[in-house]
Amino acid sequence: MMRLLLSVLAAVLCGSTGSAAEPAPRERANFDAGWRFAFGHPSDPAKDFNHGTGYFSYLAKAGYGDGPADPKFDASAWRSLDLPHDWAVEAPFAGKGSHSHGYKAIGRNFPERSVGWYRKTFTIPANDLGRRIALEFDGVHRDSQVWVNGFYLGRRPSGSTSFRYDVTDYLTYGGENVVAVRADVTMEEGWYYEGAGIYRHVWLAKTAPLHVAPWGTFVSTDVREDLSAAAVVARAALANDGNAPATFALEQTVLGPDGTALATKTLSDLHVAPGERAEFSATLPIAQPQLWSVEKPSLHTLVTLVRDASGAIVDRYETPFGIRSVRFDPDRGFFLNGQHVVLKGVNLHQDHAGVGVAVPDALIEYRLRRLREFGCNAIRTSHEPPSPAFLDACDRLGFVVIDENRLMGANPDQLDRLEAMIRRDRNHPSVIIWSVGNEEWRIEGNILGARLTATMQAHAHRLDPTRRTTVAISGGWGGSSTTTDVVGYNYIAQSNPDEQHKKFPQQPGVGTEETTTQGTRGIYFDDKPRAHLAPLEKGDSGGNCEKGWSYYAARPFLAGLFFWTGFDYRGESTPFGFPAVSSQFGIMDTCGFPKDSFYYLQSWWTDAPVLHVAPHWNWSEKIGQTLKVSVYSNHEAVELFLNDASLGKKIMPRNGHLDWQVVYQPGALEARGYRGGQVVQTARVETTGAPAKLVLTPDRTTLRAGVDAPNGGDVVVFAVSSVDAQGRHVPTANLLAKFAVTGGRIVGVGNGDPSCHESDVGSERSLFNGYAQVIVQATRNAGSIKLTAQAEGLAPAEAVIESQAPRTAAAR
Repeated sequence: MMRLLLSVLAAVLCGSTGSAAEPAPRERANFDAGWRFAFGHPSDPAKDFNHGTGYFSYLAKAGYGDGPADPKFDASAWRSLDLPHDWAVEAPFAGKGSHSHGYKAIGRNFPERSVGWYRKTFTIPANDLGRRIALEFDGVHRDSQVWVNGFYLGRRPSGSTSFRYDVTDYLTYGGENVVAVRADVTMEEGWYYEGAGIYRHVWLAKTAPLHVAPWGTFVSTDVREDLSAAAVVARAALANDGNAPATFALEQTVLGPDGTALATKTLSDLHVAPGERAEFSATLPIAQPQLWSVEKPSLHTLVTLVRDASGAIVDRYETPFGIRSVRFDPDRGFFLNGQHVVLKGVNLHQDHAGVGVAVPDALIEYRLRRLREFGCNAIRTSHEPPSPAFLDACDRLGFVVIDENRLMGANPDQLDRLEAMIRRDRNHPSVIIWSVGNEEWRIEGNILGARLTATMQAHAHRLDPTRRTTVAISGGWGGSSTTTDVVGYNYIAQSNPDEQHKKFPQQPGVGTEETTTQGTRGIYFDDKPRAHLAPLEKGDSGGNCEKGWSYYAARPFLAGLFFWTGFDYRGESTPFGFPAVSSQFGIMDTCGFPKDSFYYLQSWWTDAPVLHVAPHWNWSEKIGQTLKVSVYSNHEAVELFLNDASLGKKIMPRNGHLDWQVVYQPGALEARGYRGGQVVQTARVETTGAPAKLVLTPDRTTLRAGVDAPNGGDVVVFAVSSVDAQGRHVPTANLLAKFAVTGGRIVGVGNGDPSCHESDVGSERSLFNGYAQVIVQATRNAGSIKLTAQAEGLAPAEAVIESQAPRTAAAR
């Protein structure tokens, strides 16, 4: 989604005939509903609907799109679906699949599943003639081609870059139109799971010929040192796509978080020649501003009005932004609004259990809320620009972001991608720095890396002089590290921040990647045939959560660090191959269920009292054996008890944890946390009985129905667990659960098992070490949603939540 909100939205769905009423100055409607989908083929025309076989190709003659690109093509037998859509997550697993992409049966070895076609028929009202109309894609993976009414619009090789096509001159006004999209994932772009298809939102945008250009506003803020005032610099690029010179007035208004107008400035008698663009700037003073921060992410809105010579409004463009200042200091780290903030961050890929990369907007918020629970305040978008919906959520929830470019280079292709990212994202207060590259091993340690970094950095500064740039470096020093604004350290085992800081004392630094305690959730003894790992204290990169955090916490000149990764992700199942299908680097698994390192970080990244005991205490096969028991806490001291007998009291080291060697006996293991000599918290793990009942726990109790909701319908995330006859959670439950839903639909299931090959899109899933997950989406109608879970021999579970009616446009 473009970085704007609309005060006036289309009153009807795309595809309706519209009314004869005067159209709004600007409309931007969600275009996700009502598509058709089918598989094509990368090399066999007969299996690709004979596309590209005409005597005159679409590259030779305008309007000569053939096969599914021909508007007369009959796609009635194709599958109906709504976007976003990831066809890779629907594919089975296969040993011939790509290791880096999670062994899904797509890619070069599976040509029959590597090309996907999408088509949609839509109607444009007759009274839209004279407006500029565009299709906007937040992201299509990969190598996408687009046609409208048989006219070829263009090609985008990267799956992570947002793009748009002006379709004004190709449309039938007052009649039906057809858009066709072909995506080809035969060749991989990244080295981790990337999905396949139109996996982000699509929009239909309509403007007057004179309008604010796409991504055409740029809002920067200059906050006074005492925080008592700020100057908002509002830049707007105006495009005149008409045939006559335009004379107009530009009115810029800043709205506070509550919608109150705080300042307005009008520029009059402005001119833009036909076919030209021009940028205009206004400075608006704000007294006692409500600042955007991690703790209180206050958002303002810039309302840009364009009035023609008669005074009529011909465009209205809204830009959410935050008033804040950011600074990286070479000796003291990162500052937000003049206050020192330690970056407690994680790297994130885009995928989630059950849905792949077609992540509903509400699920993005779920993931961010889970990260916030252990104190995370920063995200690095590895290794591509994120979805606009992701940055919107970071703005609202108060996360700061390293916004990362996909590919380094100095030619138009690479620089245009960098520019698209910056223009799209530069109004997000959450974005604090641009990353122009990651682990470019062939160049990062030589003069080529130094040159390319300098060129891309200069380009970024021209587009956005308010932010610095970084490059994430992984062992190659003396190239990019000599020219980057802020040096990014990928793993302390492959770098020496102390030496770099000594050589380049004016260069700030940040840990762009650092090792977590790699392992499988709920596993404490290796089971390598199943690719299950006990917590790996010494990973391939030479560290773990505790080692990495202790290192950075001891060096105030470093801005903080970003662990690899916040969640497990599909692909890169190191150190295993097939049947392992996902990584195990996450602080949480692919569903967001915590591993023990979650509680280690929660102990030292939050002020909340934390006391967590690991492992669980169901070890009937290990009676009499000595087990390591770990306690994660931020209390001054912890005493451990087994069946009410004390095993000793220990002082908690700063940024550390405690271990006991305990001879296993069934019963109860209890930790008691002390502060000031008094017990202030207790935590228990008990030997449980067999599973007796399933439990469904939703992440919230209400959600929103209708097209007004994110992704066509809001989602709720259910944790599925089991308890014994006494109501205690059973951490070893690995049983198959089956689900049924009324009033909604199941869009994905998962369990966090890195070698599970069960379907992501079915109505059943095995619990793994006590948990599974079901993601349920609302329909377009309000009402009750009921999810039922059953397992053989267990009492079933049922949960009911309410789906509320969508908000009206007037309430926005």
